[in-house]
Order: sequence, then C-alpha cells, then structure tokens
Amino acid sequence: MTEIYVDADACPVKDEVVRVAERHGLTVHIVSNSGMRPTGHPLVRPVVVAAGPDAADDWIAERAGIGDIVVTGDIPLAARALAKGAAAIGHNGNPFTEASIGMALAMRDLMRELRETGDAKGGGPPFSRADRSRFLQALEDAIQAIRRARKA
Repeated sequence: MTEIYVDADACPVKDEVVRVAERHGLTVHIVSNSGMRPTGHPLVRPVVVAAGPDAADDWIAERAGIGDIVVTGDIPLAARALAKGAAAIGHNGNPFTEASIGMALAMRDLMRELRETGDAKGGGPPFSRADRSRFLQALEDAIQAIRRARKA
C-alpha cells in the first residue's frame, strides 16, 4: 500500500497532502523534529524525531520505498527517496525524477557556493497559489502512476 512521507518542517503543503491522501485512503507520515500540532486525522501519523540537521530526512529515507511518495523541498532527501524506488515531489509541485535529480543536486551545490561567496543572496521566489495548484496535480499524478504500475 502506498504511503506518503512528508518532510514537514517548513512544508507549506501539509494540508493539501492530507486532503489528497484522504481521497485515496492513504497513510501520511508527517515527519518533523520540531513537533507538529496533532491533527487527529485517522490517516495521519505524526512523527517527531530527535533534533538534528538530517534526523527527519534519515527517518524518511529508512522507511520510504517502492510505491511510496516523499514530499520534500530537500534535494538530497529526494535523491535518497528515488534511489529506494519512491516517488519524490517538491513543495512547488515539481517532481524529482531519475533524469532531473542530478541537475537539481548540481544546481543546489552551485547556489550554495554562490551564496557563500556573496554572488547570490536569499532563496527562491515566495510560495504561490500556482505552486499549490501544481503540487496538488503532481501528487495526484504520482498516486495514479503508482496505481497504474501496480496493475501492470
């Protein structure tokens, strides 16, 4: 059964994940090291991990596998999820794929270097309604692709 793992710290689409999961009857693991307000929703499993830079990522990467979906803005976590056969979707709705993850990692490293040298400042553009809409469609697409693959 497909499960959804959400890298929840600073995730702007937690509510959207739960809505889509509810429609499909899928379990959602909301993973955080800062603690989240419990939803009481029967499909949501809140997971609080120890403080640490990669504790939530490690928890997700150890459990997600073939047929699961990882929602994250963390590119290295997306790469780890893909390596285990899970689908990975960014908060803005852009799916990470085997074909795109290498470039995403390289761009991440380049941007970090540019920020360290002062040649680039700040992060990306603010989260928009279009991002939210694109995310909802990408999550639905991922669920349907997994279902089709299981039937094949």
